[in-house]
Amino acid sequence: MIRLLAGVDEVGRGPLIGDVVTAAVILDPNKPILGLADSKKLSEKKREALAQIIRRDALCWAIGRASPQEIDELNILQATLLAMTRAVQALSVQPDHVLVDGNRCPKWAYSSEAIIKGDGLIAEISAASIIAKVARDHEMLSLDKQHPEYGFAKHKGYPTPLHLAKLNELGPLSLHRMSFKPVQLALAARDGQLAGN
Repeated sequence: MIRLLAGVDEVGRGPLIGDVVTAAVILDPNKPILGLADSKKLSEKKREALAQIIRRDALCWAIGRASPQEIDELNILQATLLAMTRAVQALSVQPDHVLVDGNRCPKWAYSSEAIIKGDGLIAEISAASIIAKVARDHEMLSLDKQHPEYGFAKHKGYPTPLHLAKLNELGPLSLHRMSFKPVQLALAARDGQLAGN
């Protein structure tokens, strides 16, 4: 009997804004997908094309997320583990075994193992990394349309010099992660300016 393997990966632990997004994917052994790799090593065009194929040909896939408020409340690691649990629970078919990218698995009832650099080694994890990355990038593009002044389409919420400059100039949005130091510094600077006026 074929064991159903789910791959799980996350995107968005480092950014200063938005959800941490995870994906869980069970591939169909009868429909192998060529070109799967760590999403960070693929061009945006290639990721988009592969994401469409994965969504169409995988046995099942699901996305899990944790909000900026949950990240601030729990910390980024615990929020990521929570988002991973949500992704696996949302699968329409429950896996026999779960392979998680990284060095730890959530505390859950699933048979699982953590695989360091799994997104470059295990097809299921590569597929999950692609689905999660494309989903989060799309969210950043729609946030960019709402707040073009922050440049989210360029930096996707990561703490680049542009994002940090805009954060200090404009202050944080409600979707910024208030527990992250650059956001706290921008808040403190803004509060200081308000107090000085």
